[in-house]
Amino acid sequence: MLADRCTSRRILVEADLVPVQGQRFQPTGFADLGAAVYTLPDGTRMLLVESAQSMANRLEKTIVTAGGTVIPELEGISYVRTKLQSQDKPPFHTTSLVEPHRLASPFIMADKAFQEAFCAEAGYSQNTPLDWKRINATIFKYDVNSLLHGVFLSIVKGGRIKAPRLISAFIEAQNVREAVSGGVKNSFDPQGALRHPDYDKDVYGNVPYQRTEYTAERITAYFNLDMDGIRSLGLPYEAQELLACLGIYKMQRLLHGGLRLRTACDLRLEGELRLSGIDALPGEEELLSRLQECIADCAQLFATPPVTELKAKLVVKKGKNTDDNAAEDGDA
Repeated sequence: MLADRCTSRRILVEADLVPVQGQRFQPTGFADLGAAVYTLPDGTRMLLVESAQSMANRLEKTIVTAGGTVIPELEGISYVRTKLQSQDKPPFHTTSLVEPHRLASPFIMADKAFQEAFCAEAGYSQNTPLDWKRINATIFKYDVNSLLHGVFLSIVKGGRIKAPRLISAFIEAQNVREAVSGGVKNSFDPQGALRHPDYDKDVYGNVPYQRTEYTAERITAYFNLDMDGIRSLGLPYEAQELLACLGIYKMQRLLHGGLRLRTACDLRLEGELRLSGIDALPGEEELLSRLQECIADCAQLFATPPVTELKAKLVVKKGKNTDDNAAEDGDA
């Protein structure tokens, strides 16, 4: 049992990473800021390769199919799926597994019947003390992953329910140096005077560009599973075990197969994991087997059926640009 094997407050994991080819890599970047380069007190230049929020997204994707549902191996786990309908397009689905705010998505929590049922089960109202044991049990009932990765129910009656992440991660690089290069987009008309009659935006002609990548003495991924946080939820043992195993399972899947962060940032694991709080971690197969047992043990704690189905009608907000080409002016 994973929960029994950890007697400390946290399971901390460090993993050394290297580029799959060559030495250069491209870090995450931020609008108006660029790459997050910083300096330690001893003068060492550091670089944030992947942020905590991005790593949370990557961990979540390890158990999600292209259709936004849970992978077949973990069927039976709780989450919410909403059928979205509009007048002029075929219906499609979204789920709490892929929504940016998880269970707090307006496509889920704006459903009045669902929100009222959730609040009733959680014992929650705007002017009463929070019963965190009931709240945690209700989040677990409808979406296990919202409890593991954190959720802020901002649109629910005053926005008082906020659960922090139980697993967090980031990647940073040590002793970094810039590797500046560039290129050019070549066109048959370098001046960009020749254009298609139906498209006149400035995408024609030759376009030179600069590119900044980095090299590093060391790249390290850090993971933190908050076992104290899991134990403090007030959930039964089998639910605590499920959360712990699910967190480590996602970490293992990410480290052993999901580290192509960007086109120019394809990394792989090198060497053994460094652990604190536990002597050894189970492998993927052992974790999957244990997870399937935990899902069966937690069946009575999940909604019936475990996938809660909702429906929502979509409307187009007046004043918003619905031009098919509008995204080309943004970051899409």
